[in-house]
Amino acid sequence: MKHPFYLILTIMLLLSSCQEQSIQKTEAIVVQDWKSILNGQLPLLGHRNWILVVDKAFPLQNAPGINTIYTDEDLQTVLNYTLQQIENSSHVKPIIYTDTELRFLTKDQLPDIDIFRSSLAEIIDFSSSQELFHDSVFVKIDEASRYFKVLVLKTNGTIPYSSVFLQLDCKYWSAENEKQLRNKIKSEYNEE
Repeated sequence: MKHPFYLILTIMLLLSSCQEQSIQKTEAIVVQDWKSILNGQLPLLGHRNWILVVDKAFPLQNAPGINTIYTDEDLQTVLNYTLQQIENSSHVKPIIYTDTELRFLTKDQLPDIDIFRSSLAEIIDFSSSQELFHDSVFVKIDEASRYFKVLVLKTNGTIPYSSVFLQLDCKYWSAENEKQLRNKIKSEYNEE
């Protein structure tokens, strides 16, 4: 008969191995039907959640609040579909961020960069989107993922700094409405 210590050690190693495999499977999903996952998640997402439509080199994040799906489609197709679904929703609208670095890429570095920027401009309005330096995005996503879900739609795009980051905001309640409400509450509490 084996010593109980070895039996316990064997069981612990098996459980650890199973747990590691389970964690690896939940970090990222490769799917053909990413649209169904997006459509299923969108009603659950709300104000302060994020959807990232990213290039192929975007790193797999380690935070538990971040779910990554590999779409195996080009960035423009995924972004266009995602924005259409958000537009058709009754509850959220996007605050759109792009990498500042995208504006500074040249034809010498990437011969087709102007073609890409033009195709992106057909999907998003650069004048109403905001720019962030790429490293700043990670800070925002890290902060958001501590409390809120972040859905990453990884594409097969291979243009650096081409990712588009969508911070979801409430469609039916504006920042001005919120400000008025807070001022009313503050004034009522100050009167007491």
